[in-house]
Amino acid sequence: MKLEHSFFFFVFFFLPTLIAAAAYDLEEEAATNPLIRETCRKVALNDSNVRYGFCAAALQSAPNSLCADSLRKLGFISVKLVRVNITSTRCYIKYLLRDKKVDPYVRSRLDDCLELYSDALPTVKQAVKDYQSKRYRDANVEVSSVIDAATTCEDGFEEKEGLVSPLKKRNDDVFKLSALALTIINMLPR
Repeated sequence: MKLEHSFFFFVFFFLPTLIAAAAYDLEEEAATNPLIRETCRKVALNDSNVRYGFCAAALQSAPNSLCADSLRKLGFISVKLVRVNITSTRCYIKYLLRDKKVDPYVRSRLDDCLELYSDALPTVKQAVKDYQSKRYRDANVEVSSVIDAATTCEDGFEEKEGLVSPLKKRNDDVFKLSALALTIINMLPR
């Protein structure tokens, strides 16, 4: 009798939840631009720094991504995402620096990172312009320097053993978004 009760519970309570979850996943997949799926598969194959899930989530986060109908448009979205993340990270660093209780060593690293990200902002703005003008090689060089800024910022925190960077996730996101943009730029016909 207990086996029947368990089966009844599964069929009437648990199974509908699984079906609803599967339907939601299918609905989400259907709402995704097929070009994003195809592009992210290629990006994940070409660059080990960018996983499919990160690529898809990043590109889908842009409001106009569903309308993107070419690799060029997705590339433009990816470069703009780098710009948005640099701007956001820069503001976050300024926010952290307002705290008077920040350890002097951490403050020094944050100051360095603020300078790096402040320098990266006009660089990525130029990358957006170069991308729009189809000067992909120039955009590639500029986005590459953003990767250097994120890496240099993170490396500064690693110089002190045991210190956890307050910018770890943000530096990682800027790095991955830049790698995503570079991969798409390199996929474009020249």
